[in-house]
Amino acid sequence: MKHSDFYFLLIVVILFAPFFVSENLYAWYQSFNTEHGMVMSFIKFALLSTLGELFGLRISTGNYYRTGFGILPRAIVWGIFGMVINLAFIIFSTGVPATAAYLGVTDPAGIMAGPLSLSKILLALAISVCLNSIFAPVFMTFHKITDTHILATGGTLRGLFTPIPMGDIMQQINWHVQWGFVFKKTIPFFWYPAHTITFLLPGETRVLFAALLGVVLGVILAIAARKK
Repeated sequence: MKHSDFYFLLIVVILFAPFFVSENLYAWYQSFNTEHGMVMSFIKFALLSTLGELFGLRISTGNYYRTGFGILPRAIVWGIFGMVINLAFIIFSTGVPATAAYLGVTDPAGIMAGPLSLSKILLALAISVCLNSIFAPVFMTFHKITDTHILATGGTLRGLFTPIPMGDIMQQINWHVQWGFVFKKTIPFFWYPAHTITFLLPGETRVLFAALLGVVLGVILAIAARKK
């Protein structure tokens, strides 16, 4: 283990330890999360998913940082993505049960609010499949575009807010990897089951769990980078 690995682990411990050692802090977090869900979505993803990308960089290059990587721009982009993901969770977690009711399922909203059961697991899986089949490919592609833009502009804040050459970047994307690995393999074999668990959790913890999955996403991105 390098010194940088120790420091990275220390940062993770510092971020999470207060919630386990202080009941007052945890109560404040729950209250603020309930009242300001979008703000907390920004913060959670900005912190945790950016840490996940740094971890992925460590896997792919052996270091947690490189010139032009753009930690702050990535954190801002992840924060915005976090708010969008929160909205997607609301849309799909209410829309899919409503669709299930339309198709004849008895009280799907009540099933999702009730105790763990086979029906609840199947509904959570349905929500996850719809979310990851409809929303995830668009999200993953746009994430790839912003990631490429950040690198191309030197990882600077000023560069982040310059116009994104969407067409040019989309032509540069390795679609064999994007389709063959990111879409075709990670969505059905990881994201479907992972987000099934997400939608079995209480509503106030779903976004946090999804942000924690950002660490896993960092590993996936590192693997995808090696497939170029």
